[in-house]
Amino acid sequence: MVRFLLFRLGTLFLTLLAVSFVVFWVMNALPGDPAMVILGLDATEDARLALRRELGLDAPFLTRYLDWLSGVVTGDLGDSYSFGVPVAELIVERLPVSAPLALIATAVTIVLALSLGVYAASRHGRAGDIGVMALSQFGIAIPAFWLAIILIIVFAVNLRWLPAGGFPGWERPGAALAALILPAVALALVQSAILARVTRSSVLEVMRLDYATTARAKGLSRGRVMRAHVLPNALVPIITIIGLQFANLVTGTIVIENVYHLPGLGRLIFQAITNRDLFVVQGLVLFFAAVVVIVNFAVDILYVVIDPRLRERRARSGP
Repeated sequence: MVRFLLFRLGTLFLTLLAVSFVVFWVMNALPGDPAMVILGLDATEDARLALRRELGLDAPFLTRYLDWLSGVVTGDLGDSYSFGVPVAELIVERLPVSAPLALIATAVTIVLALSLGVYAASRHGRAGDIGVMALSQFGIAIPAFWLAIILIIVFAVNLRWLPAGGFPGWERPGAALAALILPAVALALVQSAILARVTRSSVLEVMRLDYATTARAKGLSRGRVMRAHVLPNALVPIITIIGLQFANLVTGTIVIENVYHLPGLGRLIFQAITNRDLFVVQGLVLFFAAVVVIVNFAVDILYVVIDPRLRERRARSGP
């Protein structure tokens, strides 16, 4: 287990290093001169060249990358052109909106998808199963931004139950949570549809195995067989999808936060792209990529924790 953890940590480090290089290379390969963006189109060539020297943009690519990477290691992602503050400070300011939004959406996704998936599997071939599958197919086909607009029209404009957008801040926790409900539901419903189908397939597969059949033949109730024998063994593929979906939920905030006018990381990256704020976009892309890589690392560790067969296999063969 220790060897496996060390191996995975080494892989995590190399992946993050590769991601940082790709992010820096792509952002620097895009057309547009940050010095011209800062100074405006009327700036003289001498002023533009002087600012490029001041920002270090005239240095060779590898030198600039290593300088930026050394800053990333110490938490310095550079300064924003348009906001006039460090990028790390901007991320910290916006995180209290995006992180709760992603976590609430993940919780809604898991509860809804597991309930529907297990319900459909336990009624395989009957009306309940067919209904859940039809709903999930419909959910997969719906774009999240369209669903977000429909939720605003129904629950904010017509029923007036929840706010249509904006964020009042965590000084008013009740109002802050209310502002996140519709965006979280808009993010979660599409992901729930996908996860419900995976849950149904995984549960059905385990229900057909010999030990589940034997448990039922011994007279155990359907609920006990499901809780004690089926669900624990059906979790591995479900956790895989949850890990991938968390990454989708994090990046999905870019669209949803703009629909609901939430001052989170998604809205920040949209503003940075609009302003051609290179350091902010670069820092945020690296941040989102790091979240995805770290979540996948946590999922890999979780596999080994919940599945004894994987633990034994790792112990015999190493990482």
